[in-house]
Amino acid sequence: MKPPKAIVKSPRLIKHGGLPSKLREGRGFSILELKEAGLTINQARRLGLYVDKRRRSKHPWNVEALKKFLESIRRGEDC
Repeated sequence: MKPPKAIVKSPRLIKHGGLPSKLREGRGFSILELKEAGLTINQARRLGLYVDKRRRSKHPWNVEALKKFLESIRRGEDC
């Protein structure tokens, strides 16, 4: 199975009137997201997941994507 991509919010730009932020693909999963899914940084990298050490946010949709990915690996699925 192909590893999931992290989805992050783009920053709100005050100079453009504070438009609401949009979702986009990020550089990797934050350390908090990995911890909640039960992974360490080294384990995540061995599984082919990208880790963004700079991110401090934790998005529930990323945690769910990680849990689904781990469950599919444990079942041995190939999607």
